[in-house]
Amino acid sequence: MKIECEELDFAALAAAFDGEYSADCDLSCEVVIVDENEIRRLNSEIRKIDKVTDVLSFPSLEGIRGVRLEHKDYLDEIDENGALFIGSIAVCEARAREQASEYGHSYARELNYLVTHGVFHLLGYDHMTDEDKREMRLREERVLQKINLSRDGQ
Repeated sequence: MKIECEELDFAALAAAFDGEYSADCDLSCEVVIVDENEIRRLNSEIRKIDKVTDVLSFPSLEGIRGVRLEHKDYLDEIDENGALFIGSIAVCEARAREQASEYGHSYARELNYLVTHGVFHLLGYDHMTDEDKREMRLREERVLQKINLSRDGQ
């Protein structure tokens, strides 16, 4: 199944991450838009939580938060385009639509937020402590501002 997603401008979103990481090569990740059954299955299998969620991230690298990434250190993770593959993200379309309505902003804003959130997880960021959550939210908003989808711009 192939899903077209006009609400995501991957080139603009990728450019908005400039300055959010340090690497001597391009980074790549996979983004998959899934239905509620698939996100629930993944959440149950991977996290042992049997419920629908909005986004799941599957990092391929560990310990990279704030680290300069050099392709020579990750030769097994370089993709066919010469980019360093950092992992996969699954976004539940239905939850994204529901949350956009709940939060009073556009589906495009919510979808881009969830992908941005997922990418930061792939880059090693988390929100387990209040301090980490604040840092991650600031970074997410900075990226979304660059593509005119900040909370204010919606």
